[in-house]
Amino acid sequence: MPPEQETRNRENRPPREGQGRPREDGRRDDRRGDRGGDRGRPEGPPEIDLDKLISDSLYLDNQAHGIVSRMRDMDSATKSQLRRLYNAVRRANRAPENERQHEFVMLRARLAYTIARHSLRSLDQIEKLLLQVTRKNDSRGYERFRDLFEAIVAYNE
Repeated sequence: MPPEQETRNRENRPPREGQGRPREDGRRDDRRGDRGGDRGRPEGPPEIDLDKLISDSLYLDNQAHGIVSRMRDMDSATKSQLRRLYNAVRRANRAPENERQHEFVMLRARLAYTIARHSLRSLDQIEKLLLQVTRKNDSRGYERFRDLFEAIVAYNE
């Protein structure tokens, strides 16, 4: 096939999935809509405020409801996965005070693995909160994290 006919054929066929037509400036024009860029929307739900979680029981309850709602919409988290994680939270909470931070660091690694392995994106908020709790290293924060996880397990039943 002559090169000019091949070029014409290429220009007349529809773009491949995930690719737009080349524009004059050489970039691709994705006609399926703007997939990237910042449009002023936050990426996912806002982070959980640890200080507010510690001081306000209703805030904790609302956060648990929100997480369970997102789990039902986004993920296929099983009750047994949540129970296993909750049992790990309880074990970390019962650790001696001088080892508690280490136990929660290891819990965060386990949580990250579970989130990645089972595509549980709705638990990303919990992972971020766990990082805050571990950095603060406060017994009240650990207790409230456990309470939040307990509420999530309960509301997911």
